[in-house]
Amino acid sequence: MAAPARRSWLQYLLHLAQDNLEFRLPEIKALLALRGKPFSPGLNFKEKCPFWCLDDLTEDDICCVMARSVCAKSAFELWGHGPNHSELRTSLLSYPEQNMLPFLHKDSTYRINVYTFNKTLDFTERIKRIDAMDYLPFQGVVNLKNPQHIFCLLEDYGTDPNNIPEHPDYIYFGRWIADGQRELIRSHSVKNRHFIGNTSMDAGLSFIMANHAKVKKHDLVFDPFVGTGSLLVACSHFGAYVCGSDIDYNTIHGKGRSSRKDQTWRGPDENIRANLRQYGTEKMYVDVMVSDASKPVWRDVALFDAVITDPPYGIRESTRRTGSQKETTKPADGIYAESHVAVSQSYHLSEILADMLNFSAHRLVMGGRLVYWLPVYRPEYCEEMVPLHPCLRLISNCEQMLSSHTSRRLITMEKVKEPEELDGLAHLSDPRFSAYQGHNTFREKYFSGLNKRHSKENKSDSNGDPII
Repeated sequence: MAAPARRSWLQYLLHLAQDNLEFRLPEIKALLALRGKPFSPGLNFKEKCPFWCLDDLTEDDICCVMARSVCAKSAFELWGHGPNHSELRTSLLSYPEQNMLPFLHKDSTYRINVYTFNKTLDFTERIKRIDAMDYLPFQGVVNLKNPQHIFCLLEDYGTDPNNIPEHPDYIYFGRWIADGQRELIRSHSVKNRHFIGNTSMDAGLSFIMANHAKVKKHDLVFDPFVGTGSLLVACSHFGAYVCGSDIDYNTIHGKGRSSRKDQTWRGPDENIRANLRQYGTEKMYVDVMVSDASKPVWRDVALFDAVITDPPYGIRESTRRTGSQKETTKPADGIYAESHVAVSQSYHLSEILADMLNFSAHRLVMGGRLVYWLPVYRPEYCEEMVPLHPCLRLISNCEQMLSSHTSRRLITMEKVKEPEELDGLAHLSDPRFSAYQGHNTFREKYFSGLNKRHSKENKSDSNGDPII
């Protein structure tokens, strides 16, 4: 039996979701890095475009990316493309025949879908598009319900919903390979989660953070501000062992008032472990503990493959650490020792950031990643406000808008060297340190912005017109 012809000239097309635009490129790059592959875009690559052409990859690479990505919707083996249908035809007819034939023979079944971005075509127009592609040598049988092969014609009408052109800006045709993991956003929604809190992380963002951190099977992941464990849920889904800590005793032990609208107190089995049990990943749960992030209890060795966290900003959760402004404090004793709650004091955001970076530099394995959220006041933000560390390289910095005047940046850093004696104090001599000390007033600026907005609203009459 003759060996099958070698398939060459392969190029792949990703169709990406049009939300969290800044998060898409770091996610795809990180997932390709797990395969040891670079991100090699085709010509005329536009980051904000919903379609990306990628080179120098295999179908296995694409399948592995799509098995994890929540930013990508679908992936295709690209057979042809062009700015109009005439050039699409030329491109398709020049595509190597040996690449097409395995999917077009008479014993195969197939279906052709038509997808339009930013425009809706009626059924008749879609059929016309399909009939116009009769120049392709399909010999198989059409099967709309369960075909062996699915092909897709994709038309891009730009990203402006208020200015939709009559003809597409660009057209692609290819063989469908795999869908992304957008379904995880729905299946892991915090609305249906067993244990939630005021600051439980959105499911989609949790999976994006895990992907930015390159979390993989058998990794050990730590969250120093674990809260209700949303990030542990996402990391455990990808096969990582997870653990965390938090200074809030009630949250760690699942006690106190519930965050649910119709429930006063938390139930007896509302805890982080129950969340992992809900999604079938309880075996990946190591443990969580009550601990002060400013005083790490871990031994000073590289333990974790990733540190992923959402530090408190002082908005819905206070920024506290154990300690007192008094020179001496009397420890609890006797029958009160076990239930004693340590005295706490303010833990400024700049201190949280410095401690977190130092912790990661010491406890991450080489090549391990730190992924965290940095809240910023947008009118004053500049890149110099992102804290650096000599042992950590900045990989990506993505913005999520919170309001007209505030946002938070998803920061990804990678450990590139082992810490030396003075590295822990490097931030004090770094000129950026004074800039990110400004984060300490984020809470005041946040509420100041709200008050200004409310003040403007109160100065308008019922028709929305300014009162003079």
